[in-house]
Amino acid sequence: MKNFWSKLHKPILALAPMAGVTDSAYRQICRKYGADVVYTEMVSADGLYYDSKKILEFLKFAKSEHPVVIQLFGKDPSKFTKAAQLAEKAGFDGIDINFGCPAKKVAGHGGGVTLMRDLNKCQEIIEAVLKGTKLPVSVKLRSSIKNGDKIVTALDFIRYMKDLPIIAVMVHGRPYENPFSAEIDYEMIKSVKKEFKGIVLGNGGINVPTDAKIMLEKTGVDGFGIARGIYGKPWIFQQIKDYLKNGKYQKFDKAKIKKVIIQHAEAALKAKDKHGLIELRKHLLWYVKGWENAKEMRSVLVKVETIKDIKGIFVK
Repeated sequence: MKNFWSKLHKPILALAPMAGVTDSAYRQICRKYGADVVYTEMVSADGLYYDSKKILEFLKFAKSEHPVVIQLFGKDPSKFTKAAQLAEKAGFDGIDINFGCPAKKVAGHGGGVTLMRDLNKCQEIIEAVLKGTKLPVSVKLRSSIKNGDKIVTALDFIRYMKDLPIIAVMVHGRPYENPFSAEIDYEMIKSVKKEFKGIVLGNGGINVPTDAKIMLEKTGVDGFGIARGIYGKPWIFQQIKDYLKNGKYQKFDKAKIKKVIIQHAEAALKAKDKHGLIELRKHLLWYVKGWENAKEMRSVLVKVETIKDIKGIFVK
């Protein structure tokens, strides 16, 4: 088994998977600014199984993204072996399985974090992926989810899967019932780190470099999965590295941010043509958050359609 994870320096900084955000263009930018490994958006195992033209598009990525991990989601174990085979054939470095997403369109249909209520089915899904690939397999979990009057935790999950060759686990430190604003359960992440023999990445609540240091000190993790903390600031990876090493980091001024915006726009155009620039609009709004003229800029940014439009706003 080729295991790229073992070659990464710790603490590992990973771009966590996010639907509609971590597309190829943004993964390229995050790698450029310090991410050690990047995850794709959530990719439907069912879609790959049925050769959906739309879902097969998710198998495309740029060479500069390596190491890049594809994240699969679904609830039917029988669909995952073929999905894993296609992912390996496409050239990904690893396969991650989503057992952590709280979004209604995933969890509401029995996928994502709700799978943690049925650890036997989770095991079947992992085994199906392992059957279809020699790539390192990882999983993404939440700290816990209620199941009737009981609670299933990430630690329960890890103990149940102890005999499976899972290489890495990313644990979001918030429960399903309060997925975005609950206090981070550092103790649960720490418990998983003590129990699990492979790589453990702490996820959730890392928005500035000091948050990463707190996560590291409280849990002893091997690295971090950074999600919403990268909105409008892909350079947070390099800032975290600098802060952990030197106790300080460089802030990005407007001139540097504008340079990143143009790089991102060019990557988006190359990856998805005009559609890529339309998808870029939300990123543009994140990039200018906090600028004194952000409100006026937003009304223009939500209408951009060409590189010329973007350069007209940011290249003066």
